[in-house]
Amino acid sequence: MVTNRTIHRVIRRLRQEVRRWPEPVVGRYKADPFTTLISCLLSLRTKDATTQGASERLFRLARTPEGLLRLSRRRIEQAIYPVGFYRTKARTLQAVCRELIARFGARVPDDLDTLLTLPGVGRKTANLVVTLAFRKPGICVDTHVHRISNRWGYVRTRTPEATEAALRRKLPPQYWLAYNDLLVALGQHVCHPTSPWCSRCGVAPACAKVGVTRHR
Repeated sequence: MVTNRTIHRVIRRLRQEVRRWPEPVVGRYKADPFTTLISCLLSLRTKDATTQGASERLFRLARTPEGLLRLSRRRIEQAIYPVGFYRTKARTLQAVCRELIARFGARVPDDLDTLLTLPGVGRKTANLVVTLAFRKPGICVDTHVHRISNRWGYVRTRTPEATEAALRRKLPPQYWLAYNDLLVALGQHVCHPTSPWCSRCGVAPACAKVGVTRHR
C-alpha cells in the first residue's frame, strides 16, 4: 500500500519510469495557455493519438481566440474530427473563444474558479490549465489518477471529485504539479483498467492492487 511514508519513493521511481514513454499529448501544448485549454477540451473522452492529430490540424489554422472565431464551425469540425463529440466540441470551442474575448481580453485566466465559468470547462480541464500552463498549485484528476490512486490504496474514494479532495488533503504539495502527468503515463502504458502489467511496473511492490482480480 502506498502511504505518505512511501509516496516519496514511489514518485521518484515513477519519474524514472516515465522517461521510457511519450509525454501525454496535452503536455505538449503547455507553453501557451490558450493551446493548453483547447487541447484539453479536445482530449475529453478521446485517445491521445486522436487528440494530437486534431490539435495539430486545428493549431495550423488558428492559435488565438480571434483566429479560431474567424473559422466557420464546419471548418473546425473538419479539423478536429474524429475526436469524440466533435460537433459539440466545435460549438464549445467557439463559445469559449467568445467568452475569452468578451470577458478577459482574449487571455486565458489563471484562476481555477474563473476557468470553471467558461463553457465546457470542468475541474479536470481547469486544473490542467492551471498546473501545465501557469505552473500554479492544483491537482488534476482524470480516470487514470482516480483509478491508480485508489488501486495503490493511497486514497479510498468513489468519484474523481472525491479523489481530488482527498489528494489535496494528503498528497505533499511538491508533487501536485507532476502527479497527473506521472499517473496518466503509467495508466496509459502499464496500469490498465483491466489486467494491468504489474510485472512491468516499477512501483508494483508498493501497490495494494485494490480491485485487481487479474494482472500480467
